[in-house]
Amino acid sequence: MQGHPTTELPVSCASAARPLDWRARVLDPFLFRRLGFALGVLSLAAFWGGARTIGAEGPAASAYDPLSVPAPAEVKYDDFTVRDQARSRDIPIRAYLPPGASPAPVVIFSHGLGGTREGCAYLGRHWAARGYAAVVIQHPGSDDSVWKDAPLMERMAAMKGAASAANFLLRVKDVPAVLDQLEAWNRTEGHKLFRRLDTSIIGMSGHSFGAVTTQAVSGQSFAGRGAVYADQRIKAAIAFSPSSPRLGDAAAAFGSVKIPWMLMTGTKDVAVIGDADAASRLNVFPNLPAGRKYELVLYDAEHSAFADRALPGDSKARNPNHHRAVLALSTAFWDACLRGDAAARSWLDGDGPRSVLEEKDRWQRK
Repeated sequence: MQGHPTTELPVSCASAARPLDWRARVLDPFLFRRLGFALGVLSLAAFWGGARTIGAEGPAASAYDPLSVPAPAEVKYDDFTVRDQARSRDIPIRAYLPPGASPAPVVIFSHGLGGTREGCAYLGRHWAARGYAAVVIQHPGSDDSVWKDAPLMERMAAMKGAASAANFLLRVKDVPAVLDQLEAWNRTEGHKLFRRLDTSIIGMSGHSFGAVTTQAVSGQSFAGRGAVYADQRIKAAIAFSPSSPRLGDAAAAFGSVKIPWMLMTGTKDVAVIGDADAASRLNVFPNLPAGRKYELVLYDAEHSAFADRALPGDSKARNPNHHRAVLALSTAFWDACLRGDAAARSWLDGDGPRSVLEEKDRWQRK
């Protein structure tokens, strides 16, 4: 892919070093003690619960193919900086735009701890090739600035310190600030995003700390205060490496989610930072209300499976099919839930997912 970066305000280039994602606990006792980062093993009985599981046999429900890319599909990106005047905060973003000039539905991605807008480019490229404007937000304070200039022996402490309630709040406020600016740029003649975005159709996604961010702005409730960070413009959400509250009632946190959610994790989804077990990740889905809710658990997938590259400490070679499955299922989800594509819905709710999954991968919906 050929990139053509531009900036609205001066920003430094993001580092190409490997980002580490956030899994440390959030400590504020009032709001954030409910956020947990558990990683371990949950029994199949608890995992499957009463939701419908999809069998491995049978062909896809239709000829719909979420991995196909129309030709030509030249995907380009532009870099911008959103200025949030209310917080005197600059937020770097990267926008992958589909071919053509028509307004495209918008899909936001939030990176994990220590990441940048350069991360998870495989998602941005594919989603854009499928007709979406994929916008990756970089969150100052929990991006690569945390570790890239720190001495090697101090980087882990710096990362743990950045996994904070303060950065959580910064992140959840970054999302509406970016959406507001995208809407403004979409109306601004002469801007590169002028009339390129369909801001009436918005999806939200993120990995690790970005999944926590995604859950918060997409309907998770906090400490009896309700979904205080939810942005009503978001129509569907995908959480890669999700988390349920470490303390408190998961049913209260997730039971009122009103929009479609897709969750993706792995049987070895353990982050470098964190002291939890996999029950937290797998406890989100059972506590979501029925209706267009999906969960994928990739066999042997580690925390880095959803990122561009392996992370320090990974114990297994990466499985190339994991990215294939992630791209297929996420694309079908966007097509079905954002575009209302009947073929995508039939593929997603039928045997389509098993056509891209391996035997030990687990998939369920409700």
